[in-house]
Amino acid sequence: MPWSNQGGGGPWGPKPGQNGGGRSQQPPDLEDIIKKGQDRLKGIIPGGPRSPRSIFLIFLILVGIWFLSGFYRVLPDEQGVVLRFGEAVKTTPPGLHYHLPSPIETVLKPKVTRVNREEIGFRSAGEFARQASTRDVPEESLMLTGDENIVDIDFEVFWIISNASDFLFNIQAQKSTVKAAAETAMREVIGRTPIQRVLAEGRLDIESETQKLIQVILDSYKAGIQITNVNLQKVDPPGAVIDSFRDVQRARADLERKRNEAEAYQNDIIPRARGEAERLIQEAQAYKEEVVQNATGDASRFLAIYQEYSSAKEVTKRRIYLETMEEVLSKMSKIIIDKDQGSGVVPYLSLDQLKKNRTSDGGAN
Repeated sequence: MPWSNQGGGGPWGPKPGQNGGGRSQQPPDLEDIIKKGQDRLKGIIPGGPRSPRSIFLIFLILVGIWFLSGFYRVLPDEQGVVLRFGEAVKTTPPGLHYHLPSPIETVLKPKVTRVNREEIGFRSAGEFARQASTRDVPEESLMLTGDENIVDIDFEVFWIISNASDFLFNIQAQKSTVKAAAETAMREVIGRTPIQRVLAEGRLDIESETQKLIQVILDSYKAGIQITNVNLQKVDPPGAVIDSFRDVQRARADLERKRNEAEAYQNDIIPRARGEAERLIQEAQAYKEEVVQNATGDASRFLAIYQEYSSAKEVTKRRIYLETMEEVLSKMSKIIIDKDQGSGVVPYLSLDQLKKNRTSDGGAN
């Protein structure tokens, strides 16, 4: 709706001195306001504000306000600790509660579900450690291993409040206490662990052992703190020797590779050698049994012949001679000469040539 300057005062109302019949609007008088207030108070409190009845009523109102100040609320992530003249008397869960007004009783409400984080060996440059650069703290991070080597360790500890009363009154400087206990526990665990295990496969065990040891230390103080996690951020040799250490690591890796190759060759050649040895043993055993059996058979045959020889020596000797000559002459060329023929050309019969001729005649037919 367009503005119409019919009154001449603009969109913010009439100008001063232009209200109604030209009379300016005067501010209210402070004395009039005070007088009206006193009149109303007299209507509420007979006898005026200085009468004993009014003073007593005001006192009751103030006492009521004081008692109402004892109501308090504990948020879901908090735990209430009620103090009576500075001494803890009870703890309260989340919700609406009441305590005697201050200074008789007061209440502290630490956040018991919030996860707190402590950094040991480094400091984050920003609020979120994983997204910000960090600064190394050598006096915290350099530690001695079980085999007398030095490692540079950065780790973080996460904790919550397990007992609000113990947390508030049994220890002072709670964050510093957690940090000191964590550094002490880590140095003890690293001090009995070899460097190779620290840098390689032992990280999870180190985290677990350190968490348990920190908890033992804090429980001995009755600190009311529960350690939820220990996380190793960095585990390296000191910066001054890290290149040399990596050379040693590569040499160890080469040594391990050569050892594995040698073991593989050993696992291949030894079974084959054992198999070959077993085969030779079996062949020797078989040869042994064969020789023994042959010798046993020859001895038995000799004994049998000897028994026959003992019963008929001449006959047995003649038979053995003929059998021997038969075996010897069967492999030789033989010529038969008739000794009863006259002198001159000696007639002979070649048995081998006769045998060949018979063989060739049989093939032709």
